[in-house]
Amino acid sequence: METAPLILLAAGGTGGHLFPAEALAVELMKRDLRVRLVTDSRAVRYSGLFSKDMIDVVPSETMRGRSPWQLARTGITLALGTAMALNLVRKLKPAAVVGFGGYPTVPPLVAARLLRIPSVIHDSNAVLGRANRFLSRHVNAVATSLPGVLDRDPALGQKTTTVGTPMRPAILAAAAIAYNPPDASGPFRLLVVGGSQGARVMSDVVPGAIERLEPSLWNRLILTQQVREEDMARVRAVYDRLKIHAELAPFFTDLPARLASNHLVVSRSGAGTVAELAAIGRPSILVPLPGSIDQDQFANAGVLANAGGGLRIAQSGFTSDRLASEISALAAEPARLDAMAKAARGAGRLDAAERLADLVLKVAGI
Repeated sequence: METAPLILLAAGGTGGHLFPAEALAVELMKRDLRVRLVTDSRAVRYSGLFSKDMIDVVPSETMRGRSPWQLARTGITLALGTAMALNLVRKLKPAAVVGFGGYPTVPPLVAARLLRIPSVIHDSNAVLGRANRFLSRHVNAVATSLPGVLDRDPALGQKTTTVGTPMRPAILAAAAIAYNPPDASGPFRLLVVGGSQGARVMSDVVPGAIERLEPSLWNRLILTQQVREEDMARVRAVYDRLKIHAELAPFFTDLPARLASNHLVVSRSGAGTVAELAAIGRPSILVPLPGSIDQDQFANAGVLANAGGGLRIAQSGFTSDRLASEISALAAEPARLDAMAKAARGAGRLDAAERLADLVLKVAGI
């Protein structure tokens, strides 16, 4: 293995970037290739495939504002990261560099460009992220999860391949579990998640929605909710008062299995979450993160909503009354939930890691 070609992966330090990188790494290792990850300091806490001896940390900075001070700080940090990435890439001599989005991908991908090393970027969103948009004209190939992302840019479209979102082994295992709709009078399993950092809006809205449900549904409900530590006491107090069977935690390490075991998911609509819901095939109520420049989560949620696999509710309309109404209606219609699960599954791709690996090896000339 020490003489096998090395593929250097670059990703931001959140699950939405790291999980597709992990899935590609698993596929490349099956093909007897070596892999390493370049990322930022957040990924040091990552407990997946990449052990600490497989990770290289390079400084980077997200574009957070447009004041001269903020722009200067970002520029200096990215310049320092690029210098470090140049030294790293020269030392490692990878056959190709693959970026998965986020500003930590900029230094290693720029280094690859300067050193004439083949490079690929992958974007899971329905709208190309800012870092990937900047890098897209400087790489050999662009891989997208969804068709049509670059239809308005013919120059980029010529080097774009739709592959889907690579799925880590835990998601593929969960995808093998068939959806069983709830019985009309049996347990109704509801999962509420808010992305890798949780979402306060879920703590603000969901308890009130549960309180507005008919008491007969309280007795059926088995609730699992991601709740920030600072919101835990007030959320738990509501469910204890209602005698709801609820499991609350700031983070779930076994989220793929929990997605598979629930009848309905209420969630943000990050690219990774939407792709996993589609791969596993689970009905969802999606609340896009507001305020994004690119409105990427709104577009992501639209993929499942348009397919009939989910409901998209803008945060401005995400009230306890609205959520209670939607949960009540779905819980009373098992056949509708089953149809949504099938529609979601129809929008998923389970072979994305293989397709992306094929593209990377083609670009690398391996």
